[in-house]
Amino acid sequence: MNRRAFCLLLGTLPALASATSAHDLLIGGVRDIRPRYLLVGPQGSAVSNEDFRGRFQLIAFGYTFCPDICPTTLLEMAEILKLLGEDARQLQGIFISVDPERDTPASLATYTGFFDPRIVGLTGSPALVQAAARNFKVRYAKVARDAGDPNLYAVDHSAGLYLLGPDSRFIKKYGYGTSTQLITDELRDLFRQP
Repeated sequence: MNRRAFCLLLGTLPALASATSAHDLLIGGVRDIRPRYLLVGPQGSAVSNEDFRGRFQLIAFGYTFCPDICPTTLLEMAEILKLLGEDARQLQGIFISVDPERDTPASLATYTGFFDPRIVGLTGSPALVQAAARNFKVRYAKVARDAGDPNLYAVDHSAGLYLLGPDSRFIKKYGYGTSTQLITDELRDLFRQP
């Protein structure tokens, strides 16, 4: 390594040290998350992050045709709600679709209801979904499965759970596959804080 490259590397160390994790560096830093959304709920009415003030929000992005990541994430969310018992009243589980072309409010209500009826499915116009995903630094893209049929596609998307506080501020992102017990224990600690 030449001297110039070494000096450039040294200049980046403070930024690297200030990041909370290597994952944060890969996703652009969770500090940039703006925890705002305006979408459509199960009854067809507008729903925003402000509608759940006073409760924590645990949010996942995905879509109902997802073969593995989304069902696993929603099973974990349902398990967290179960483990919390009575404390689950302080938490709202939310599933935001990144496939607004196929996921209607009614289909999302049916889908999330399979996992736990307390989980709310949200969708909206492509522009509203894109705005919500951009605010949470979620990436997603259609991937065609059959060039002859435009309806046969998958959606590659970011995975994980986003936690908002009762004031609707971003608290933390849990990576995909984080232990449900760990999340539950952290939530209980947060619920006890004044």
